[in-house]
Amino acid sequence: MRILLAEDDDMLGDGLRAGLRQAGFQVDWVRDGMAAERELATGVYAAGVLDLGLPLKDGLDVLKDLRARKIDTPILVLTARDAVPDRVVGLDSGADDYVIKPVDLIELAARLRSLVRRSLGQVQETLCAGTVVLDAAARSVSCQGELVQLSTREFDLLHALMRNVGRVLTREQLEQQMYSWGHEVESNAIEVHIHHLRRKLGADLIQTVRGVGYTVQREPAAS
Repeated sequence: MRILLAEDDDMLGDGLRAGLRQAGFQVDWVRDGMAAERELATGVYAAGVLDLGLPLKDGLDVLKDLRARKIDTPILVLTARDAVPDRVVGLDSGADDYVIKPVDLIELAARLRSLVRRSLGQVQETLCAGTVVLDAAARSVSCQGELVQLSTREFDLLHALMRNVGRVLTREQLEQQMYSWGHEVESNAIEVHIHHLRRKLGADLIQTVRGVGYTVQREPAAS
């Protein structure tokens, strides 16, 4: 799952990026409000972590302007402004969650998963399609009750498809959700990962929509 981190403190930003990557997120990091607004407006991120005290443009102004433009990407505000009125203003300006620094990375990861889950109308952490069950928190996948070992990229691709069950995603959309900045993507990477997933989880789980992309249905078609 790809997220944007907007934090101008180098030490904190580096620690947050490393911790969130370890929790399974693909993290792009910007250090000012103008860059944060520009990147969040692209719509490629599952969620954003937004510090309020950003240079060039205050995080609260970034949040207000994004919501005024009808950009509904889930935003978690991360700030040292801990007074109740500050939290109220942040939430009323369109924040989906509000966390005070310093933050526990395990809690931050859980809150981000919760934000994304709510934004997609999902009520629980596990996702199901036929006999395949994916647990995002544990980063585990089982098929017919048996755990299946997936690579990081295979898990991320399956997670992207199962978060959007019933929806067709293009190769470009899958790449955007799976890879953060600085990762070179081979032209056939998505197809290779899908081949491996079909071999491990069944040929009918991921369906190809010719000329468009790939989809997972809640009940995969029978062979």
